Amino acid sequence: MQTITSSVPTTAKPAARRRTDRSRLLVVGVATIAAASWWAVLVPVAGLTLDARQGGVLQHIGAPMIAISTAALAFAGWALLAILERFAIGARRAWTIVAAISCLMSLGSPLTGGIGIGAKLGLASFHLLVGAIVILGLRRTALSAVERCYEGNRAA
Repeated sequence: MQTITSSVPTTAKPAARRRTDRSRLLVVGVATIAAASWWAVLVPVAGLTLDARQGGVLQHIGAPMIAISTAALAFAGWALLAILERFAIGARRAWTIVAAISCLMSLGSPLTGGIGIGAKLGLASFHLLVGAIVILGLRRTALSAVERCYEGNRAA
């Protein structure tokens, strides 16, 4: 009698399993707090005025706008990563590429819409700070194909 073995393990060590939901929520929180802290350094301490023109409308960028947009962006990144993990084999790599390109493309808005060199550089620094935290943080939480398979077997 011949035994058939699988090259994919059906179980994984519980200690090796990532707690993705808590880790991802932590990334959202860290990114939001970092952005709000950076705003507190740039605006009240350094005296920078963060004004931008969006569609012909002058906007003053305050701490609430920074915090809300950072959290929304981080949750959107989390959602995209979860979708890719569900449907793509190379989810971590695909997500990292899409996120990095999105971060670089987002620099166009502050660099063209910011009013004054200080606002342009200050707003661009937010994009880079939040992008780095979200990209590196969520990438770290991405499940491998084996871990996703294990999670699927556990849920069944």
